[in-house]
Amino acid sequence: MARTLTDLRKVLAAHPKAQALWEDLTPIARRDFMSWIESAKQPETRRRRAESIPSRLASGKRRPCCYALVPMNLYKALALLPKARAQWKSLTPDEHRDFTDWIHEAEEPGLRAQRINKTCMMLAAGKRHP
Repeated sequence: MARTLTDLRKVLAAHPKAQALWEDLTPIARRDFMSWIESAKQPETRRRRAESIPSRLASGKRRPCCYALVPMNLYKALALLPKARAQWKSLTPDEHRDFTDWIHEAEEPGLRAQRINKTCMMLAAGKRHP
């Protein structure tokens, strides 16, 4: 995520109006944008997403469009475990983000799948944080 933040800072530094709009966002909205950029698998896609931020902010966007913060595989896994699903529903938005950020940090698909399974087990055991 450090690379994403560096790229985003360069883009915003080149667009002062976008920088002001960025600073007006809530910390959670900024984190959503950064997670959206980082979720791209290809470096070129991450770069394009970072470069799109000024125009998105100028058009009034305060969140990334069409971005599923929660991996679909997590929803599928939760559907199979009622206790985990019930615990997930009781979490705060910040607690949701803690789990989803932890899952997204795993760049390898196999490790991401392991983290999804571990998340379900932690939730079923009543845990609220990874």
